[in-house]
Amino acid sequence: MTLEATSASTYTALLALVAQTRELMDAVVATGADDKEIAAVTEELRALTERLDAVRRPPAEVGEPRWLMGNAVVGAANPFAPPIEIEYLPGGGVRAEQVFRPLHEGPPGLVHGGVSAMVLDHLLGTALGAVGRGGLTASLTMTYRAPVPFGTPVVATAEYTRSEGRKSWADGRMALPDGTVLVEATGLFITPSWFPGEL
Repeated sequence: MTLEATSASTYTALLALVAQTRELMDAVVATGADDKEIAAVTEELRALTERLDAVRRPPAEVGEPRWLMGNAVVGAANPFAPPIEIEYLPGGGVRAEQVFRPLHEGPPGLVHGGVSAMVLDHLLGTALGAVGRGGLTASLTMTYRAPVPFGTPVVATAEYTRSEGRKSWADGRMALPDGTVLVEATGLFITPSWFPGEL
């Protein structure tokens, strides 16, 4: 995804900044630096933040080419995003393989259950979009079968199951590469009247 009216070099520079920020965030979580070093780094970051904050772009509108740039799951400009690259499967449905980082930790060494839910929620919605449906999450039912590790590849998949008027359902799961299911999800989505391509 590219930013409309933004040069390729600026976009490339932004991606490099985001990647470096991800490394910084992981380093903050794991740092063993003393208080003086932490204070010095904080001051440097304060100055860098002021430089970036001096020029802000307006929020993106739904459907605009850059509207997912800040998305918490797939946003190229969001350092918190794992990030997830979604593959559209020939037979329908979507797939994403990712490695969660220490930033996504809940219990020690494990991914926070809310992060797993966030990723599956996004994939469920994407699976609906793949069949021409769209909408906002109305309910999300999660079943946690085993802990999700960070630092280890996991595979998430989702597929559209059915629709009734503006309501659509999708199922998904997160598993280890060997197929061991860790988390399952079912989502109900409602297509609002203002949504692009409304029904």
